[in-house]
Amino acid sequence: MSKFQVYKKLRFTNIFILLLIVFVSCALLICINFFTIKTLSANRAYISGESYYSKGQKDASRHLITYLYTKDENQWKLYLEELKVPQSDGMARVALLKGGDEEIARKALLLGRNHQEDLNDIIWLFVNFKQVSFLANAINEWEQADELIFNLFITGQQINTKIKNDILTVADQQKFLQDISAISDKLTINERNFSNTLGEGARKIKDLLIFTNVFFILIIICSVSFYYSIMVKHLIASKKEIEIKNENLILANHELDRFVYSASHDLRSPITSLKGLIEITQFEDNIDQIREYLSLMHESLARQDQFIIDIIDYSKNKRKEIIIEPVSLHELIDEAILQLMHFENVSQIEITKELLADEIQSDSLRLKIIISNLLSNAIKYADNSKEQMSISIKTYMDNDFYKIEISDNGIGIKDEFKDHIFEMYFGTNKNKGSGLGLYIVKEAVENIKGNIYMTSENNIGSKFIVTIPRSYGI
Repeated sequence: MSKFQVYKKLRFTNIFILLLIVFVSCALLICINFFTIKTLSANRAYISGESYYSKGQKDASRHLITYLYTKDENQWKLYLEELKVPQSDGMARVALLKGGDEEIARKALLLGRNHQEDLNDIIWLFVNFKQVSFLANAINEWEQADELIFNLFITGQQINTKIKNDILTVADQQKFLQDISAISDKLTINERNFSNTLGEGARKIKDLLIFTNVFFILIIICSVSFYYSIMVKHLIASKKEIEIKNENLILANHELDRFVYSASHDLRSPITSLKGLIEITQFEDNIDQIREYLSLMHESLARQDQFIIDIIDYSKNKRKEIIIEPVSLHELIDEAILQLMHFENVSQIEITKELLADEIQSDSLRLKIIISNLLSNAIKYADNSKEQMSISIKTYMDNDFYKIEISDNGIGIKDEFKDHIFEMYFGTNKNKGSGLGLYIVKEAVENIKGNIYMTSENNIGSKFIVTIPRSYGI
């Protein structure tokens, strides 16, 4: 077995172990969270049950006192009804402690006004955690409260016997009232201790849950980090393969550039539409009509030529390496204006320059593409209806950026087009552009880590501002 195969086998073994650790940790985390939530839910059910227990005891005491002084039979019945609530809970406790039938405990808890959906959690917590300190203490308080409930029951029987035999005296009433109050006060203490004990247990469970979650999350993070380090080593080992693929891509790019170059020269020859115009012109004697046909031919060739230029710019922008070097904005702008002098009506446009920034560090190819396309658009979309057509070119420094600002008083851009002008093949007038110009400009700006902003009003004019960093991080 080769070293590479040994390394590969070892790597996959390590990855498998790490994934197993993550899986087991997640499974344990889920189980722990599930049982913790179940425990807290049961704890909440006990506290809720205690409120019914306490209310039943207090209502029973109130009805018993009323019966003591009014001898109203309905008050005695209400007393017995309310006393069943804590008595039933006590029966459930005894049944669960003795390990008896859980159905007996379930029925008793229902009589104690506990919610049916809480019964499983109450019984589960009692059976499985009755030896745990917080629940054992709560059960002890519960047991003491049940003894007091029994004392309240005995007191009630004594009161009822005296009332039935008509031997209840005022002294008896005072004594029984003191007994009921004393029992009620002790029960209040037991009930408060019961709730406080369960609350303290819930807080401890919460702290334990937080600790457990943090522990397993750290295990998962460490495992993932180790897995990441293994993958990084694998990427480093694959570096040679990637370098070979990069060389192949470079060759493919060179071939693509050659294809674009060849295709552009082929496309610049007259095509089918021009042939049609030529054939029509051959049979036309009207000199004005012939001139119109020639104008159409010229427009067709101009559009085709511009499209080819855009394709070449697009290819250069995509493929050429970015070279940061000293560039003269003054020279680039003058060169772009000179190359655009053949455009229609360019001689009628007043071009003003205010170049406060000249020598900058940037990529000359991209800057040439940017300036040439923006000036070309300003000329093509000039408003012939205006008495004076104008284009303003400004360069200046603004904090950490150089800015190139090209504005005109042309036909402007309609509001519905403004969000799409930098999209590929989007043009507001297909007869004047290929739809590639501003798309190429935006890509060229992004390649030199700059930004481009546009403001425009329909029939008023447009302004494009290009920002270029004064320095590039290495």
